[in-house]
Amino acid sequence: MHDLISQSVEKSITYSQYRALVSKLLREGKSTGNEQSDALTKYSELNEVRMNRLEKTIQITEEVSQSLQNLQSHYIWLVISEGWCGDAAQLLPIIHKMAELSDQIDFRVVLRDENEVLMNQFLTNGGKAIPKLLILDAESLTVLSDWGPRPEGAKNLILDYKTQHGIVDETAKTELQKWYLHDKGISTQNEIIALVEKAEKQLV
Repeated sequence: MHDLISQSVEKSITYSQYRALVSKLLREGKSTGNEQSDALTKYSELNEVRMNRLEKTIQITEEVSQSLQNLQSHYIWLVISEGWCGDAAQLLPIIHKMAELSDQIDFRVVLRDENEVLMNQFLTNGGKAIPKLLILDAESLTVLSDWGPRPEGAKNLILDYKTQHGIVDETAKTELQKWYLHDKGISTQNEIIALVEKAEKQLV
């Protein structure tokens, strides 16, 4: 696992590079990932608008900010993502804003389809659901925790909808986006900081 994580970190890019890559591909009429389709490109376009908005509007709570600024250990937050993923568009701007508040966090991104071996180590119910955040000890590259692809409230919304309707359709996706809008990133912040605080106790 150590070698795999080390190789993945070496191949990773910064959040700014990730955003630039998605934008560049869109100008070429493409999306990230092995599969190319009009639908995925459309999702990527929508996500870019969404991420632009969230980067301006997302606020990190005072409690989470304080906790991030008090970190003693050095971490790498490695996120597995793709530009067409709606959940990634909602969550990466939050993770980015959190990471910016601490000199102890190096936030990196890898693409799922280019890192299949890594993705296969962090499946969700057997599926390659993204985004997936890996919280690493920056010195040993030990995986201290992983999180994703959605905060609990969003996960439960989709599970309940699928139980009722048997599928996850466009209506479900619309309801999910409403949930994210209403939550304002609070659940994501609280869930991630809880994992980081737990890791901090292990390392300090």
